[in-house]
Amino acid sequence: MATATSAADVPHPAHAAVQAAFARHLAGRSAHTRSAYVRDVAQLLALAGETPPQRITRAQVSRFLATLHGRGLSGRSLARMLSGWRAFFRYLLDTEPSMHDDPSIGLKAPKSGKRLPSALTPDEAARLVAIEGDDDLVLRDRALVELAYSSGLRLAELAGLDIDRLDLDTGEVRVWGKGSKERVVPVGAPAQTALAAWLARRATIAADDEKAMFVGATGRRISPRTIERRLEGWAIRQGIARHVHPHMLRHSFASHVLQSSGDLRAVQEMLGHASIASTQVYTHLDFQALAKVYDAAHPRARRKRSR
Repeated sequence: MATATSAADVPHPAHAAVQAAFARHLAGRSAHTRSAYVRDVAQLLALAGETPPQRITRAQVSRFLATLHGRGLSGRSLARMLSGWRAFFRYLLDTEPSMHDDPSIGLKAPKSGKRLPSALTPDEAARLVAIEGDDDLVLRDRALVELAYSSGLRLAELAGLDIDRLDLDTGEVRVWGKGSKERVVPVGAPAQTALAAWLARRATIAADDEKAMFVGATGRRISPRTIERRLEGWAIRQGIARHVHPHMLRHSFASHVLQSSGDLRAVQEMLGHASIASTQVYTHLDFQALAKVYDAAHPRARRKRSR
C-alpha cells in the first residue's frame, strides 16, 4: 500500500524557523493536536520545496492534496491534514506582513469511497448462534447472540435493554435507538426460545431491583465491553476465522433480510435508520454476493488462463 511520505519528503532547511515558531504557537493545544499539526505542516513544507510558505498558492495546495491522494491517503486523512494546513496559514496571516490570502480557503479533500460493512455469511451466522451448554452465562450469551442477529440491535441497545421491553407473546422487542427514538423490531422464533430459557435462569441470579435483560454473575447489567468480549470469544470457539463484533451481527441481519426480501424500506425501519441512504449500503453487499456467485458459475465470467 502506498504511503504518504518517503525519505525525500523532508522540509527545506529554510523552513526550519517558521516550523519552530508555529510549533510554539500551538503550545495551548492538546498534545495530540499539536503533534498532528506539526507533522501535517512538515508534509506541506516538504511538498512546497524551496517555495516560501507565504508564497504557496491555492493551485499548489490543490496539487499537494492530489499528490497525497495518489500516494494512497484516504479522503478522511486528507481532510484532517487540510485542517492542520489551515491552522498554519491562519498563523501566517497573523504573523507575516507579506501574507494576504489563505490559499486553503474553499478547498476540500477528495472523498473516499464508502467502506462496505462486513457481514457474516448465513452459514457463519448459523454456526455462531449454535452455542451449546446449560450454565448461566452460556444461556445468557446464546440469548444475546440470537437476539442481536435476529433483530439487528446496536451494541448500546443490547446492553441497555430492560426485561419489560421484550414481549415474547407477540415476538417483539422495543428499543431506544439513536436520537432517543423508539422502534419495535420483530424477534425470530429461535431467538424467542433462547430468550425464554435465559429469562427463566435470569430470575435466579438477577438482583431484585435490576431491570436489565442481560446480567452477569453479580446480578447486575453487563457492559457493552463485556458483550464485545463474550461475542469475540464465542466466534473463536465456534470456528469463525475472523474478528466478530456486535455491529457485524447487525450488518449480517440487514444483509440477509435484504437478500431474502428485497424490501429496503422494511430493513430501514427495523434498523432505525433516519435516512434510506444509510440502509442502501446493504444493497452493495447484496450485489457483492451475487457477483461472487456469477464469477463462480458463469462460463464466461472469468478469462481463460493462458496456456
